[in-house]
Amino acid sequence: MTNGKVTLSQLEQYLSKAAWILKGPVDASDFKVYIFPLLFFKRISDVYDEEYRLALEESDGDDEYASLPEFHRFDIPEGCHWLDVRETTTNVGVAIEKALRGIEQANQGVLYGIFGDAQWSNKNKLSDKLLIDLVEHFSQYNLANSNVDPDMLGQSYEYLIKHFADLVNKKAGEFYTPRSVVHLIGLLVDAKEKESVYDPACGTGGMLLECVEHVKTTGQDQRTLKLYGQEKNLTSSSIARMNMFLHGMEDFSIARDDTLRNPAFFEADGLQTFDCVIANPPFSLKDWGAEQWADDSYGRNIAGVPPKGNADMAWVQHMIKSMKPNTGRMAVVLPHGALFRKGAEGKIRKALLEMDLLEAVIGLGPNVFYGTQLAACIMVFKQTKPDNRKDHVLFIDASDQIRVGRAQNFLEPEHVNQIFAWYQQFQDVENFVKVASLADLKENDYNLNIPLYVEKIIEDNLPSVEEALADLKQAWKESLTAEKKFKQQIEKFIG
Repeated sequence: MTNGKVTLSQLEQYLSKAAWILKGPVDASDFKVYIFPLLFFKRISDVYDEEYRLALEESDGDDEYASLPEFHRFDIPEGCHWLDVRETTTNVGVAIEKALRGIEQANQGVLYGIFGDAQWSNKNKLSDKLLIDLVEHFSQYNLANSNVDPDMLGQSYEYLIKHFADLVNKKAGEFYTPRSVVHLIGLLVDAKEKESVYDPACGTGGMLLECVEHVKTTGQDQRTLKLYGQEKNLTSSSIARMNMFLHGMEDFSIARDDTLRNPAFFEADGLQTFDCVIANPPFSLKDWGAEQWADDSYGRNIAGVPPKGNADMAWVQHMIKSMKPNTGRMAVVLPHGALFRKGAEGKIRKALLEMDLLEAVIGLGPNVFYGTQLAACIMVFKQTKPDNRKDHVLFIDASDQIRVGRAQNFLEPEHVNQIFAWYQQFQDVENFVKVASLADLKENDYNLNIPLYVEKIIEDNLPSVEEALADLKQAWKESLTAEKKFKQQIEKFIG
């Protein structure tokens, strides 16, 4: 095992190689089910050893003292350490399962169910040889705090999530939002130290951690943030929790359940509220629990009941209900259809606009998200809009703010900065931005389709009729001359 500081590129290569070892017997879409738990298992074993060693030095070699729980972030029971698995050569999958379950049980308050439900003992998929290779590969580096700081480990973890998203593209939209979109949302909600941040469809936790990064880069104390997330998918919710720990976060709560049917966070008088509410929920979710929404016991149908076959406006209302009364602000990624579909959604939009909660609508370019070529939009809501923004909504057409790629388009940092600058300025910009009044919205029957407000003015560079005729005559002359020359060449050739 290599001791000493590990670089970010070393960590990234190390994690990519782990995926390569699994290639073949395991589908790319399942790599994360195995690699994330092993990385986390290795990390907490190495940290435990480091904590043990420091306590041993402090106590002049008192083993009992060094093993006391108060010296360890997590308890690792006997027989459940990484080294116990590394020494196993037969039924390695059983040994891994035993170790992971043992650690979960010993740390029930914080680690219960964190390692997911991978079938480690399925020898048809994971032979002893493959698992030995994988364990040996992960044993290369010591991942204790003295060798890898949480920031770097967190960055490599993000790299791995992105790596899997690239590998499985179509399915990736369920657990991964492109970093640039996440960064833009972090700028829009502008989390401050000591605030609470909530993501009701948190996937692997990237948006929550973006708010941590935002607070840090603005010179505030990110450790004072309180993070809350809910995620229905078992693997994604487990990865989100591991992701928080690997980024060094302590004050967080990730719940696993269906947010629309069973929200997880409550205060004395109903749903818990938060300063920042952010999400990229699943687009146009069909079976979402509409039957219980009409009489929603959490009071979330503030503007009406969304259609049975589309949850977009259910997410919006859940998130609005989750905003703190004064400081609450939110940003949600939705398909463009949420802006203009009629029927029940049209009525909900009208009611929300009359409450004057919507601050901005930002239309993003096409094919930026994994698994869909559709263009998406971001809707920004505030419980209390600044005076100069009341009774107005900002529309930004950022459809051409992309770098066009072969299989996918990319929102680059300069595009993010431009979009955010437009949002901050809150002024009309020809071809790109329009500040619309509530009267404008009412005139359009509360349809928020961006082209209704941001008109694209196409430069008229067409020639005049006279210029066109002159060009035509010139072309005709040139074609006659060319024809004459061609005849001469043919006659010369025949002659």
